[in-house]
Amino acid sequence: MKKYSVVICGGGSTYTPDMMELLCMMQKDFPLKKVVLFDNDEERQKIVGEYGRIMFQEYYPELEYSYTLDKEEAFQDIDFAFVQIRAGGMDQRNNDEKVPYRYNCIGQETCGPGGLAYGVRSVVQMIDMIKDIRTYSKDAWIINYSNPAAIVAEATKRLFPHDKKLVNICDMPTSVLDAYLPLIHVKRSQIYPKFFGLNHFGWFTGLYDKKSGHDYLPELLAYVKEHYDEVHEQFTAKIKGKDDHWGITFLHHLEMLHDFPYALPNTYNLYYLYPDKCLKHYDIRHTRYDEVIQGRETMVFAYCKEIAALGKMKGTKYDISAKINPDYKVDNPQAASTVYADNDVHAAYLVELVLSIINNANEIGLVMVKNDGICPNLDAGMMLEVACRIGKEEIVPLHYGPVPQFEKGLLENQYACEKLLVDAILDKDDFKLLQAFTENRIVRDADLAKQLIADFKEVNGDFWPQFQ
Repeated sequence: MKKYSVVICGGGSTYTPDMMELLCMMQKDFPLKKVVLFDNDEERQKIVGEYGRIMFQEYYPELEYSYTLDKEEAFQDIDFAFVQIRAGGMDQRNNDEKVPYRYNCIGQETCGPGGLAYGVRSVVQMIDMIKDIRTYSKDAWIINYSNPAAIVAEATKRLFPHDKKLVNICDMPTSVLDAYLPLIHVKRSQIYPKFFGLNHFGWFTGLYDKKSGHDYLPELLAYVKEHYDEVHEQFTAKIKGKDDHWGITFLHHLEMLHDFPYALPNTYNLYYLYPDKCLKHYDIRHTRYDEVIQGRETMVFAYCKEIAALGKMKGTKYDISAKINPDYKVDNPQAASTVYADNDVHAAYLVELVLSIINNANEIGLVMVKNDGICPNLDAGMMLEVACRIGKEEIVPLHYGPVPQFEKGLLENQYACEKLLVDAILDKDDFKLLQAFTENRIVRDADLAKQLIADFKEVNGDFWPQFQ
């Protein structure tokens, strides 16, 4: 069986350790020749990189492993590039979230004005990265799950229109399913979805059993309606001692489902449908950035540093032999994704997509693709997040059909905003930038848009183009 070479772009991310562990788990189904971490932040990457060196040395000794700041070393002769970059780093995320609060406006990393500011940085950096990868590995699959993915997808569609191996995905819909499907005792690996929307702004309208074709969504929605208080208590119990942000988000998501009980929405829809509630929920002095820095980032880096100090994992409390279980082999390649789909590991959806590609399994998953008649009453060219068949040579979207008027209006407004933003970035056009911010459903006001843009220009500095 072919052995694959992988680069993880954003090697210093706190999600990289989980990803590397997952690659160890997959070594029978996704055999690897080489793994390289690439980042432009040497300090962060070294922390994660040394953890990876010890882990692979003990659990995957035949693997070639390195971490680097050099593009040629990172991108030469690879089969897959997993892209999880954060353009501008966590410092700029802090600005994305806190600048809008100066004007009593939601500050969030992918939605609203913060998402637009982040989008400007991400598009610029992603364009350069894709060109660099293609310089050294013209046939590699580039799988992007960097935020804000909808804006990145709109830009890459325009600049790389014929690149069939450039894919934009998101695992948030996966998290929604993982939260709700257990209520009716169904596993995500049992179903394939019917879904439409933009990234971070979409709806599940069908959850079909892979074998029987039975649609579980009506059953799920009926269960939530009938047992609303019980489900609310279950969700409340789950957040105790865990990430309060996501716990509270899912409680608000449940309330959204109560108000709009005909489909299962993405959690990020909250920001567009309930902006006032979201604004009241956040502490402007202690945003999600602060929670991540004091929570996940502190814990993950401490974990990596302690393992580096020990110089080993086997025989310590960090031993992951039982999780990796390298002797386990899935006999049916098309069913391989089932093994990993129900593991609580970041980017499990990425794994399912990769397995479907290398096995040409044509599994159905959610990918961002150009609207070419998929939803005929939405703008042609809109980068929709819809169900697609995922194969070895290409990703083929499934026809959805017309979308309801309510969702149509919301999506066309958001797409106009994102389209104008990409116009502004590529043309370095200040007027289009103003239009994009003003168009946004969370901003809504031209004077506010001008204030936000001025502040974001100041704090972003060279991370933003020189708009004129």
